[in-house]
Amino acid sequence: MAAAVTVLAASGLVATAGTSSAAVTLPPPAAGWDYQIGGAYSPPAGVEIVSRDNADSAASGQYNICYINAFQINPGHDGEWSADLLLRDADGTKVVDPDWQETLLDIRTADKRNRVAAKINGVIDSCAGKGFQAVEPDNYDSYSRSKNLISTTQAQDYIKLLAAHAHAKGLAIAQKNTAELAGNRSANGLDFAVVEECGHYTECDAYTGPFGNRVVDVEYTNSGLSKACASWRGKISIVQRDEFVVPAGEDGYVRRTC
Repeated sequence: MAAAVTVLAASGLVATAGTSSAAVTLPPPAAGWDYQIGGAYSPPAGVEIVSRDNADSAASGQYNICYINAFQINPGHDGEWSADLLLRDADGTKVVDPDWQETLLDIRTADKRNRVAAKINGVIDSCAGKGFQAVEPDNYDSYSRSKNLISTTQAQDYIKLLAAHAHAKGLAIAQKNTAELAGNRSANGLDFAVVEECGHYTECDAYTGPFGNRVVDVEYTNSGLSKACASWRGKISIVQRDEFVVPAGEDGYVRRTC
């Protein structure tokens, strides 16, 4: 079970209880931020929060969020996992995210959840060792692409394991997207939210209700940025990036703010 958390006033600190006594730090509210999971580069002026892939180093002087693909497997890496941890349908065919061609991890039993978590927790350990302050476990909503094989309960039971481990390592943990489960964030041990296109989908309030102003939003379209800024400027962290979040200087790079 994930550790319970208590926010310490406006300090941005969170004290964890239960399975961990470590203190974690939350991202600064409504701060400038940059989404760099497609490759690290020097943070632009005014940026206080940076999210980077776990393979990259933390940015000096920033609040650093460590991106982890925690519910699916990056293309070409299925062989790094035990075959029985790859989600398969009744015909034995691997279940794959059609947009990103990522095989879903099988978290349907307690044994499998524990085994998957043990591997992902090793990545969390690496994030802590690199000086990150938080982790961002992506694809929490993989159940929605699982052909009804994974339930929301199973997804939450799994993320509780990651939350407990992150807290034990002194790291905050973000809920990634998945607005329909945001109301359960305390029970699941989740500290803040990293969301994609809440302006575009007019759902930022689904996250600010449970998480307050500890929400960081990335938009991928000009219209999404305009909507987010119109309603949420100064209330949450907002940035627009290109869909593939390529590093600055590469073709296709886009970064705009309110």
